[in-house]
Amino acid sequence: MSLPEQFHYLNRRQFLTKSSLGLGAAALSMLENPSSVFSSTQYPGTKGMLGKPHFAAKAKHVIYLFQSGGPSQLELFDYKPMLERMHGEELPDSVRQGQRLTGMSTNQSSLPLVRSIFDFQQYGQTGTWVSELMPHTAKIVDDLCWIHSMHTEAINHDPAITFFQTGSQIAGRPSIGAWLDYGLGTDNNDLPSFVVMISKNGGGQPLYARLWGNGFLSSRHQGVLFRSGEDPVLYLNPPPGLDEHDRAQIMDYFKQLNQIQFESWGDPEIHSRIAQYEMAYRMQMSVPEVTDVSDEPDTIFEMYGEDARDPGTYAANCLMARRLIEKDVKFVQLYHQGWDHHGNLPKGIQSQAEKTDQASAALVMDLKQRGLLDDTLVIWGGEFGRTNYSQGKLTATDYGRDHHPRCFTIWMAGAGVKPGFHYGETDDFGYNITVDPVHVHDFQATLLHLLGIDHKRLTYKHQGRRYRLTDVHGHVVKDILS
Repeated sequence: MSLPEQFHYLNRRQFLTKSSLGLGAAALSMLENPSSVFSSTQYPGTKGMLGKPHFAAKAKHVIYLFQSGGPSQLELFDYKPMLERMHGEELPDSVRQGQRLTGMSTNQSSLPLVRSIFDFQQYGQTGTWVSELMPHTAKIVDDLCWIHSMHTEAINHDPAITFFQTGSQIAGRPSIGAWLDYGLGTDNNDLPSFVVMISKNGGGQPLYARLWGNGFLSSRHQGVLFRSGEDPVLYLNPPPGLDEHDRAQIMDYFKQLNQIQFESWGDPEIHSRIAQYEMAYRMQMSVPEVTDVSDEPDTIFEMYGEDARDPGTYAANCLMARRLIEKDVKFVQLYHQGWDHHGNLPKGIQSQAEKTDQASAALVMDLKQRGLLDDTLVIWGGEFGRTNYSQGKLTATDYGRDHHPRCFTIWMAGAGVKPGFHYGETDDFGYNITVDPVHVHDFQATLLHLLGIDHKRLTYKHQGRRYRLTDVHGHVVKDILS
């Protein structure tokens, strides 16, 4: 091949790999005769790299309700009477132990302890302390497995969220859902195995596509973002004005270009693109079906709350997550922004609780009543917690809390975890962990274990090194397993 010809193919390669036409353009090319297009290419994700789990899995599906911004555990689930008694007093040096603060409060002349302005009560047979902000979650406490001793190394939002979602504070690694699709594949070839939804009209810290990206894995493993509105997946439906002849021509040219490209370069990413295009075609039928909630009875909307009738809200996304699980989607990632309350915390956290509490609880109850909770793991939590001292001015009715990576609370429910179980403890000030710390990588190792994966054995060699979700450490928290 001459040098000019190589440049010719290179330009074509760049066009195909960097073009913004997306899934929809490829879907159009297969409407004429989808069974014959790329017939030599296997459907993506039917079987993952592992072929089958390392051992019997307790969970087949995961719904991760990520509360972006760092919800305050002290206002929600970690009741501390000591803060009631010492409200307004200085954070003792013996408690802080010289630990770092963020740049937002390190220059404060005083770090006054602050009690929660909201009341706590005990609920369920387990006597679990829950804030008045979470009345619906309070009703299902005996179904939840609580981890009060989560901790992370990241103190700012971007690296902290990236750490939870990819196992590294530095961007570029595969996300949890991408690892699962790579390792286990999918049980439904008509829908992606990894779906992402973000609550609409969310404020606060930004979210990035890399949080559900494929990193250095094949692009077929990245999450597919479902949006609210008439087109849940952008560019999936063909634009008006294309007739059968146009689509047949697109199909023919597209097939020829991809064949030439692969024969010239042997790039495996070409097959990944083809697999995505095939998925796009199949999604033209499956996505409208799964996103049409008109068949849901009124009792379901009453359970999730009226917001569930409004596509794109947190409640609607929780309902959609259940529908996707029913269709054997493996990993559903929900993001809800707005939990970053450095000031005006009482008003801000009350607003977020009103948007999320009922739907989160309803999702667990709905899965349970349908028998889906037996093989579905539900996770609720953010990237870190909040400080026990007030950031900024403390008044009788207002205060804020800074980022606190040293300890915070998450809960899990469903397949493989003990219901009504509490793991880990923090000190009387809610500042340090005293019993059974759980690191981010421990959480990730446990998540993979519930899906039948040994986290040390799900690896991918990249640039001479074998990578895994848990990087170089992490252990399964066996005490929470049922």
